[in-house]
Amino acid sequence: MRIRLFPPYYSCQYSTSPVANWLNDFADWLKTTGYTCRPMRGHIAIARSALEQHLPASRNASFSCADLQRIFASSRKPRRFRATQRVFERFLRSCGQWLEEPQTGPYALLLGAYRQYLLEMRGLSVITADQHIVVATALLRDGLPSSGRLADLSASDIENFVAAIAHRVGRSSLQGEVGYLRSFLRFCHDRSEIGMRLDAIDMPRRYRAERPPRAISWDLAQRLLRSIDRSTSLGQRDYAIFYLMTHYGLRTGEIAALKLESIDWDMRMLWVEQRKTRSVLELPLTDPATRVLKRYLRKGRPSCDHPRLFLCMQAPVRPLGVPAIAQIFQRRVRQSGLPLESHSPYGFRHGFAMRLLERGVGVKAIGDLLGHHTLESTCVYLRLNTDALREVALPISHIVRHEATKGGAP
Repeated sequence: MRIRLFPPYYSCQYSTSPVANWLNDFADWLKTTGYTCRPMRGHIAIARSALEQHLPASRNASFSCADLQRIFASSRKPRRFRATQRVFERFLRSCGQWLEEPQTGPYALLLGAYRQYLLEMRGLSVITADQHIVVATALLRDGLPSSGRLADLSASDIENFVAAIAHRVGRSSLQGEVGYLRSFLRFCHDRSEIGMRLDAIDMPRRYRAERPPRAISWDLAQRLLRSIDRSTSLGQRDYAIFYLMTHYGLRTGEIAALKLESIDWDMRMLWVEQRKTRSVLELPLTDPATRVLKRYLRKGRPSCDHPRLFLCMQAPVRPLGVPAIAQIFQRRVRQSGLPLESHSPYGFRHGFAMRLLERGVGVKAIGDLLGHHTLESTCVYLRLNTDALREVALPISHIVRHEATKGGAP
């Protein structure tokens, strides 16, 4: 093989395999996609075992889902073979050798035409088009009237369908699903599948600062950090992420965007790219933060050339996104048993601002550390500091007694 993944004896076996051309291209794709050596070895070994039993086929052959299920069927290691099957499917899709199975059902042609409209007329990505199709399929499956005919769909049916969605998702998700639903109903009306316009659905609204910030107190944040097992590479990564969020008040998006070059070891500075304000925040690296980051880079980070600081531990190696950091937070909260189920990682940022205020740091300085351009943005983080408000406000009874002593009217 062109990539030395195995000792010479085993490499000779792979190079003389009847499916060597498949294995070579599969190995190149795995490396380009970001897989490290160990998972590459496992996937290539399973692919060789499966392909040699059912191929050789032309390197230009295309396969469907049913074909891969037949090729990668295994009674010895079904989970590992299914995992390689999913990876091999992605490889075939990237090569243009994947056969999409035709949809079935009474509305298969309608959904196919809608998907083509989304991709070709509206220019949506494949992932976004798939999200539209999921909502449209759910409507055709669960939202049709008792007759089961799309032509009989009414406004009350749409209202009941949206109400059912609202029971299982929040307002943010409901906004997206209602938008997808509007698009599908307009498409159906334009094709005369339904006789009346039904896309005038009230969109749920969200307002800035409509809910009070849920700050994570300093004590709870430290207890969460202590609960993370740092003897594993996964623990090293998660500890470093939440340490930076606790001690620097960084957003999840800023954590995800950190690069290796964001750390200036000589000047002991951390350069944080702030996408909301399109600026770069300069933060000093403390001795504890330096030790945490060096330990993560030495014992926790995968060995690869990727520029991002925080990466996924499972193959393929890729940068962590904001949703992944939120999932890591929820998993660590469950493992710790701390009362943080209703919080999000953003609570670290609110708690950071609260702690600075309690230590007597001015609002302007807090805003500078958080990277805010206006004091109004900073005050959103501090409006629940009731202890500070108690020190400022005087009891009503004290004011009344003071006025009565002066002879004022009660």
